[in-house]
Amino acid sequence: MLSISQLNAAYDGSQILRNVSLTVPERQVVALMGRNGVGKTTTLKCIVGLVRPVSGDIRLVNTSLNGFRPDERARSGIGYVPQGRDIFPNLTVWENLLISLVVHGRKANGEVDRVLELFPVLKEMLKRKGGVLSGGQQQQLAIARALLTEPKVLILDEPTEGIQPNIIDQIGDTLVKIRKEGKMSILLVEQYLDFCLGVADSFYVMDRGAIVAEGPIANLNEGIVRKYLTV
Repeated sequence: MLSISQLNAAYDGSQILRNVSLTVPERQVVALMGRNGVGKTTTLKCIVGLVRPVSGDIRLVNTSLNGFRPDERARSGIGYVPQGRDIFPNLTVWENLLISLVVHGRKANGEVDRVLELFPVLKEMLKRKGGVLSGGQQQQLAIARALLTEPKVLILDEPTEGIQPNIIDQIGDTLVKIRKEGKMSILLVEQYLDFCLGVADSFYVMDRGAIVAEGPIANLNEGIVRKYLTV
């Protein structure tokens, strides 16, 4: 569904990504893992068009996204939930959701009911401003907003960061439901190991801007964790 080939990126002349290649198969969850500062978020920003790579190819299904603007990538089927969530704090929950429908020219149809079933707490807070929600509720809102664009690939950057354990469990259960529905693939950047083990089908590990390990999630062994993931 999504493939990256030999991706290189740099900031101010400093090489950040080094020949990064990965694949997100159809209807699967792929975890991109690694310590802070190894290039995970930069990889995601290259995919969504917020960072222009030096070289490499990014393809959605069979279409190269090279040269596409961020909005064109979103309309092509890339849904993005950035680190820090980036909801609109002065808009209500409903208005945050409505924006996804408006920019894609859709009406409030059954998709809204679907995301509110996935995140029932939002149904009780439709009139509240996003800025008064807890961190976990804002994360659920950010994911729901991305789902309303009906993406082919949903990209999540650190969805468990700063969130209470019970909400983490709810988000994990929701991602498993989405995977079982078979409507989209998910690329997940995450450092919380147990979360990845619970939701992902396969993994990639980054270190110093390069992919250093990959495979089915069952192959994520103690040696890899100790060498590349523990702090």
